[in-house]
Amino acid sequence: MIKDFFTLLFPINCLSCGKALVNNEHVVCTLCQYHLPKTNYHLQKENPVAKLFWGRVNVESATAYYSFTKGSKVQHLVHQLKYKGQTEVGVTIGKWLGMELIKGEDYNKIDIIMAVPLHKKKHKKRGYNQSEYFATGLSESMKVPTDFVALYRAEDSETQTKKSRYNRWKNVEYIFKLNDFSSLKGKHILLVDDVITTGATMEACIKTLLQIPGVKVSVAVIAFAAHS
Repeated sequence: MIKDFFTLLFPINCLSCGKALVNNEHVVCTLCQYHLPKTNYHLQKENPVAKLFWGRVNVESATAYYSFTKGSKVQHLVHQLKYKGQTEVGVTIGKWLGMELIKGEDYNKIDIIMAVPLHKKKHKKRGYNQSEYFATGLSESMKVPTDFVALYRAEDSETQTKKSRYNRWKNVEYIFKLNDFSSLKGKHILLVDDVITTGATMEACIKTLLQIPGVKVSVAVIAFAAHS
């Protein structure tokens, strides 16, 4: 009763549509959770995210949970996660996706989950890496550990927004490096990020990780934004 009273006075709103959440709803309301545009790419081996890497870098499997379009509820959710400190968005979506991934053959043998790293300057300015929260949610539901140390961003690149596919790739070509990676040898790594467009940043990370002997890499992101 006390909880209901305070909810009445100080309603907690859905971070997708803005409407008040009711009992047993968390972060995203049931209606939004049902209607957000899930891709089901994890059920399709040759999906648009996987095709981003064809002929560029070897990826075992690749998926995105949602389709991303400008002005959509998915964009609003990502914005809340990335710029408004609503880190529970990442954890919650990670849990949802993780529960689906472990049901299939492509993702049920992941050894470790890693997030695309931010440069230390950007991390300090923002205060957190949004992709690490997505990774944490995946970790909880998949029962797989995370590693946010082995891969790091050595250089602070320019924003990728409005760059061409080639310029995006040149912008991040050599900016990722490895710390001690002895524990990663022979492992299957799930590399995650919030949004993927051309795949240039993810490709640069994967090329760095594939320097580790015996490593395999799969990819999962919150949303896929088709690049025009």
